[in-house]
Amino acid sequence: MASRDDILKAVRAHRPEAVELPSLAQQWIAYPDRRAQFAGVLQSVGGRCKFVESLSSIQTKLAEFAPFTQAKKIVSLLPAAVVGNVDLATVADPHELEDIDFAVLPAQFGVAENGAVWITDEGLRHRAIYFAVQHLVLVLTSGELIDNMHQAYERLAFPGAGYGAFISGPSKTADIEQSLVIGAHGPRSLTVFVVGKSTSPRQVDGTPIA
Repeated sequence: MASRDDILKAVRAHRPEAVELPSLAQQWIAYPDRRAQFAGVLQSVGGRCKFVESLSSIQTKLAEFAPFTQAKKIVSLLPAAVVGNVDLATVADPHELEDIDFAVLPAQFGVAENGAVWITDEGLRHRAIYFAVQHLVLVLTSGELIDNMHQAYERLAFPGAGYGAFISGPSKTADIEQSLVIGAHGPRSLTVFVVGKSTSPRQVDGTPIA
C-alpha cells in the first residue's frame, strides 16, 4: 500500500485544471403558467394548492377539509381568512405548541420550479409553529409566485437577525426501507392558498398577507 505522501503526490499530479465559475447571468427556466406549475409540483411532493379569489374564501375551502373541521386548537395570523382560538402571542414556551391541530400563516412567496414556499419569523413569536403543528396552511398572493430558485435567492434579505426557510410539501421521509412516510417529523399536511389572479404582491382586498 502506498504511503500517505505517495497518495498525496499522485492526487496533486492528477488534479484537473482550474476553470472559472459559470456565470449566473443566464436565462433560467421560466413557465408560461406559474400557477399550474407551482400547483403541480406541490401536489407531486404531497402538498395541496388551492386558488381562491379572496381571503374570505379560504374558510369556505377549509370547511371541506376534515382536519380543519375536526381541529380543536387553531392558530391563525390571518383573521380575515380564518379566526383562530389560540393566540400565539400569549404562548410563553414553544413546547406548548405540541397539541396545536391547525395553523394558518402568511408566506412571502412561492417558487414554481419546485413548489417551495419561503417563510420567515417576521412578526411571529414562535417559529416552531411551522413544524410543531399537525396541519399547516400557508397563504400567499398570486403576484408572489416566481419562476425559479435563482429569482428566489435574489429576493432573500436579512436586514437583521432572523430566520427563514423554504418549505415544499408536508414533512416526509423515505429513509427506512425507501418507504415514504408523510408527517414523520412535522406537519402531516401542507396546503398553500394562492389568493387572487394578478393582485399586488402581499396584499388582497386591502389586507396585507405578510
